[in-house]
Amino acid sequence: MSSPNTTSKPGALARLGGVLVLVGVLVGVSAIPVGAVLVAGAHWSEQQRDELPAQLLDPPAAQLTRVYANDGKTLITTFYDEDRHDVALSQIAPVMQKAIVAAEDTRFYEHGGVDLKGVARALVSDARSGTAEQGASTLTMQLVRNVLKEDPTLTAAERAAATQDTAGRKLREIQYAIELESRLSKQQILRNYLNIVYFGDGAYGIEAAARRIFGVSPARLDLAQAALIAGIVQSPDVYNPIGGDKAQAKVRQTYVLNAMLKAGMITQAQHDAAVKEKLTYSGATQPNGCVDATGTTAGWGFFCDYFERWWDTQTQFGATRTERENALRRGGYTVVTTLDPGVQKVAAEQSRKVYGLDNKKTLPIAVVQPGTGKVLALAVNRHYATGDSITDTVNPLISGGGGVNGYPSGSTFKMFTMLAALEAGMPLSTGFDSPSKLVTEWSDSGPDSCDGRYCPGNANPGWMDGYRTMWDGFGRSVNTYFVHLEEQVGPAAVVAMAKKLGISFSAPADAKMAADSADSWGSFTLGVIDTTPLELASAYAAVAAEGEYCSPLPVASITGSDGAKVTLPGNCSQVLDPEIARAATDAARCPVGQQSTFGECNGGTATQVGDIFGRLDVAGKTGSTEDNRTETFVGFTPTMAAAGIANDPANPSDLVGSAVETRVVTAVARTLRAAVGDDGYDGFTPPSSQTAYGG
Repeated sequence: MSSPNTTSKPGALARLGGVLVLVGVLVGVSAIPVGAVLVAGAHWSEQQRDELPAQLLDPPAAQLTRVYANDGKTLITTFYDEDRHDVALSQIAPVMQKAIVAAEDTRFYEHGGVDLKGVARALVSDARSGTAEQGASTLTMQLVRNVLKEDPTLTAAERAAATQDTAGRKLREIQYAIELESRLSKQQILRNYLNIVYFGDGAYGIEAAARRIFGVSPARLDLAQAALIAGIVQSPDVYNPIGGDKAQAKVRQTYVLNAMLKAGMITQAQHDAAVKEKLTYSGATQPNGCVDATGTTAGWGFFCDYFERWWDTQTQFGATRTERENALRRGGYTVVTTLDPGVQKVAAEQSRKVYGLDNKKTLPIAVVQPGTGKVLALAVNRHYATGDSITDTVNPLISGGGGVNGYPSGSTFKMFTMLAALEAGMPLSTGFDSPSKLVTEWSDSGPDSCDGRYCPGNANPGWMDGYRTMWDGFGRSVNTYFVHLEEQVGPAAVVAMAKKLGISFSAPADAKMAADSADSWGSFTLGVIDTTPLELASAYAAVAAEGEYCSPLPVASITGSDGAKVTLPGNCSQVLDPEIARAATDAARCPVGQQSTFGECNGGTATQVGDIFGRLDVAGKTGSTEDNRTETFVGFTPTMAAAGIANDPANPSDLVGSAVETRVVTAVARTLRAAVGDDGYDGFTPPSSQTAYGG
């Protein structure tokens, strides 16, 4: 192969003049002096140099985006309009480079963009036959045509003009090819050509062709495979052995091998061995989108769906959602996500231990890393798939969105009341007498009201009633204690705290209540609004991270097609004083059967969690809604947070019942235990005695 092209301007003009003379012969104007033609050609050349489309130097063809799990190797899925992924020339087997030259342009390394001998031969052949059978298009001319017809920045009309069978188009293509050869090396032109040309059956570019036809990278193609692929270009729909005619593909392969032999690229022995080689075709296509995501059993599609929804909000990929979707499907990004396949597998298994795939009820579970917001798992007892079966859905049951607002999570919202109270200067030791039923200051016209006042009660009066502090009020989940605490601090402060920790109020009725009636929302602390396991895990993760809230993040890194890293937006901010978070964490050890720093825990609703974690620090909270419509558990350690909400997503009136609570707690706790791993971690930082007891 030659060194980079050093075509001189006079040489380019001479070639252009030669082409114009030949065209003149074709149209009957051969009497025009060559000098005049060259003068006209020089003027046109200067004009075309100024007008050479920038995309010819750096083709902007659509490329697929690959999305990987957190190891950077395990493919989740790809997104594409065209299955194409650019590769360097060094990643393409030399025998493939030779084969395409032999098949399409044997004089590629001798001409400067247009092959005058080929043009003359084509003119003579076409004149004799009376038809336009000999195109005489060089690889460079074909590159020009392919770039312009594939350019996503051009209009449909401009792309169509790139393939019109007109003299003007042909002359423009010739001039662009000549100019291109003065700007790029032969190696650059060959690389660009192999990356943009269509090889049939949905394969654009050599990487896709090698992968889809033979299941190998282009660097691993052997002679027989390369010759077959090179033969496809002339008629991709016919000569591709997967979607076309295998017999015709073999004929074309032989033609290319003969051309390579004639050009001295291969020996007779190599030729004969390649002709005899028995080829095995893969036919494997890339997954496209979340429905095609791998990890079907563990439900990776739900994570993929969340990633895609996240991408659609990122303005660095486009000003509009359409632009951002086009960037994902055409931009050629490499995305390493935060999905941990091992944690996802455990979360899916634990969810399905509570409810089977064909159960109408679900247990969506989310796992988040405190301090980063990285989402490690989004699992539920469903397959991410379309169809009429109850086992399949594409609804975002774990993360919400697309009309899915989530589910009420009951007493887990007592955390926001406790945080608001601590922030207002009330210590953990703040105590009240907690009766079976509490008549509040807020009006209520419902059937369970007490003379027009809101009056909630305790679920288990014999175990919950009496004098309580934040420690045992939280541990035993005493409704009347926390509603009275909410009275002291004000419901608006509690609502504001929930918003600060990422609760979205996505249900319209909830958003309206928060905007218009937060001051009188006495039931808010009992978790009456819709939320998702992902929101809930992220909120408690902020407590674990000593007050640093991080919005959920599904990506670890994004690399552009040019190899440059994309800067990710900041997603973390300090929303709580660390001392406030430490105090809330101390009380949150009571529900799971562990002991607070000052020995104030005396009962919990999820004590089996402490048994699962042993000596490792853990905290959390259960949540049961009215009539046990849903059952929830959210747990956290200094390094991980997980939440799950048992519910019937299709029928909110279908109660899950109290009997499932223990299984929900165990499922989420075991998922959390798997997420923290076996390396151990430092314990929670104790709160100060001031936030514990005041003074």
